[in-house]
Amino acid sequence: MVFLENLKSELESYRPKIKELHDVYDIENSRERILELQEKAAEPGFWDDPEKSQPVLKETRTLEGHIEKYEKITSSFDDIEVMIEMAAEEEDSEEIIAEIEEEIKALGEKIDELTLASLLTGQYDKSNAILNFHAGSGGTEAQDWAEMLFRMYTRWGEAHGFKVQTLDYLEGGDAGISSASIIIEGENAYGYLKGESGVHRLVRVSPFDAQGRRHTSFAAVDVMPEMDDSIDVEINDADIEMQVFRSSGAGGQHINKTSSAVRLIHKPTGIVTSCQTQRSQFQNRDYAMKMLIAELVKIKEREHLDTINDIKGVQKEIAWGSQIRSYVFMPYQLVKDTRTGYETSNINAVMDGDLDGFINAYLKSLSLGTLNEDERRE
Repeated sequence: MVFLENLKSELESYRPKIKELHDVYDIENSRERILELQEKAAEPGFWDDPEKSQPVLKETRTLEGHIEKYEKITSSFDDIEVMIEMAAEEEDSEEIIAEIEEEIKALGEKIDELTLASLLTGQYDKSNAILNFHAGSGGTEAQDWAEMLFRMYTRWGEAHGFKVQTLDYLEGGDAGISSASIIIEGENAYGYLKGESGVHRLVRVSPFDAQGRRHTSFAAVDVMPEMDDSIDVEINDADIEMQVFRSSGAGGQHINKTSSAVRLIHKPTGIVTSCQTQRSQFQNRDYAMKMLIAELVKIKEREHLDTINDIKGVQKEIAWGSQIRSYVFMPYQLVKDTRTGYETSNINAVMDGDLDGFINAYLKSLSLGTLNEDERRE
């Protein structure tokens, strides 16, 4: 049957890509490395020293994750081969052919996903991601838009099996948020989301306008990697002003009972970070400091400075960057990335967290050299 031959050819086209993934992830050596790490973990007293045990555990999980995903792809390939053979022997094979088509499509998506993950080779790509949201000028309109983006990225993280935690949440006047921060925890979270930094533009008929007029709103998203303890950053204590205040907003029963919320101000640059959702002042300060360090490291590397102390001030573009994406609700529906040109009219899916098309287009552009990571701020 010609149709089955076409399906078989389509399946075979994935074989070289699977072989390439095998080589990129160095599967055989990864298996040997896992055995070495497991032997190390079995040594007496290994778990008594978290500084030594945690990196080993993290590397083991990463390698096991790569192998598991690769083996699922090879298993799917083999299963589809068997299904094609069965279909060739069946007289009435329409149902199984439809299933083969679905399986080949799913296989292609899995291969694309793992291939994209292999491109995340930056120093911090494997890190957790910290996202800060800031409403632009425009009052209630912009604050509502900032909250919509907060929800969108939260949904994206949850859909990908990442842990999403709110760090800071400052409600707007009548609706939405003035600012907020979340951390998305999971392998490659920052690598996937690093291209989301910048200004997001919304065009819609305002639900807050009694005359039903169309409004344009702006909100900024800043994405930073969470710095682990292996990153040594020197910040002068005298350069940091710490303020404590009573927490407000969502965060648990402890909220509003004590002045446990923490705001850190880096005096040389004016950078402000805050956290109010943890259960103690110490935990809030720890997260606020992580955000501050991440922001300073990002500026240092972008401006090619030798030390944190060389940062003299925050440029305006750091706070707002440049417009990276437009979301048009009216008079038509379209979400378009201004850097890659990727677009979709399924705006409801996007607002529910379906951002993979935009993320993949950005990462592919980086790998092809048609886009650089600083372009979103130019």
